[in-house]
Amino acid sequence: MSQVPAATRALRVLRFLAAQPGPVPVERIARATGLPRSSTYHLLAAMVEEGFVVHLPDERRYGVGVAAFEVGSGYVRQEPLQRVARRPLAALVDTVGQSAHLAVLHGRDVLYVIEERAPGRPPLVTDVGVRIPSHLTASGRAILAALPAAQVRALYPDRTAFADRHGRGPDGPTALRRLLVETRARGHAEESGEVTPGFASVAVAVRDHNAHPVAAIAVTWPDETSEVEAWFTQTVTAVRRTAEAVGARIAGRLR
Repeated sequence: MSQVPAATRALRVLRFLAAQPGPVPVERIARATGLPRSSTYHLLAAMVEEGFVVHLPDERRYGVGVAAFEVGSGYVRQEPLQRVARRPLAALVDTVGQSAHLAVLHGRDVLYVIEERAPGRPPLVTDVGVRIPSHLTASGRAILAALPAAQVRALYPDRTAFADRHGRGPDGPTALRRLLVETRARGHAEESGEVTPGFASVAVAVRDHNAHPVAAIAVTWPDETSEVEAWFTQTVTAVRRTAEAVGARIAGRLR
């Protein structure tokens, strides 16, 4: 850990705090980020001074500060991820003939930031601005499978963290761990009927230059289409190539 730059450590702390539903104690931050407790205190003190973290002394907890919100607001204004991903996503829709979308992790949910609807296809619940529990979606599962195990445990500590839509999907930490192991082994995430009955999805995480999952790209289609094995295999390949292309663009390696 001593070889990791201080800026990288600070960003890990900030990323973890941003994913929490509320302020958390320093012990949980240190455990989730793999930092020594003393180093965590030093980082938090510097981040509090700069406004990126707020300290709540009465609760002995730390949360996201105003400066972090300002950075996030700048992101919303500039929409860099949307600008980078929109054209590859449109090309993906042309290739597979089904609707596609790009989502990011927002706490325990995925937030859909782009939807490209294929001509003649019905509207989906994954419209821009919609949030859905990440453990139920292909996009969310792709992102969660690429996160450190400690961060997933922090997001899903027990059964109370698992929302339900249609009585399907993982309902506890053990089931989620098993599903994420399968997802990593396949190299893509799958979902069928857990978001919308009658529809299935596949997704692949978009990774930045540090291999961190910044988003996921998914394709959704009517369930019966999955019965065409050759089409399914081609779709998974197309989604993976699109996710890799967007990741390369984010990292500055234009493709």
